[in-house]
Amino acid sequence: MTTFPILNGFMIGAGMIIPIGVQNSYVLNQGIKRNFHFIAASICILCDFILMAAGVFGGGALLASNALLLNIVTWLGIAFLTGYGAMFFKSFLYDSQQDKDEVELLRTRKAVILTTLAVTLLNPHVYLDTIVIIGSISSQYPDEDKLGFLIGIALASLVWFYSLSFAAAKMAPWLSQNHVQRVINLIVALIMWFIAISLVSNV
Repeated sequence: MTTFPILNGFMIGAGMIIPIGVQNSYVLNQGIKRNFHFIAASICILCDFILMAAGVFGGGALLASNALLLNIVTWLGIAFLTGYGAMFFKSFLYDSQQDKDEVELLRTRKAVILTTLAVTLLNPHVYLDTIVIIGSISSQYPDEDKLGFLIGIALASLVWFYSLSFAAAKMAPWLSQNHVQRVINLIVALIMWFIAISLVSNV
């Protein structure tokens, strides 16, 4: 196994993971709250690794051939992202205690685990990026280099999510101020809705 597939995998993985999306928004928000943020980051990394491994070792063809499964996941994702975005938008718009309490319900360890799984696995873009696109790119490598390519993209996921979580937690005293948190809530809501709309347009 040579180093080139690892380096190439790292760069490709970083290019796909770093752009702002559902996972990044959620991990950032948890880091700001210092609320099981490393657990959230770890779940994102683990899910990414499993899905990318499936793509590298042939899962893309299976997903592409099962349109019904992809449609089910898509509509579940649309429903989840729409509701999740609405909750954060209410918290931004009204800044009421009731809305704060709704967001607070997501702060338990169990809620963080389940929500992280939801924002990851109910987003069809994750499957397209990790299984289909990564799987397609990895097909250019001989079998002995595919593991190196997978290690590279997995390292990109690990470095990014832990760095994002750590940086958000370090900046929490400023980012958790009420007026800043309201803006973040608005941004999170808009990102969720934008992705939901993009999913509807592609159904």
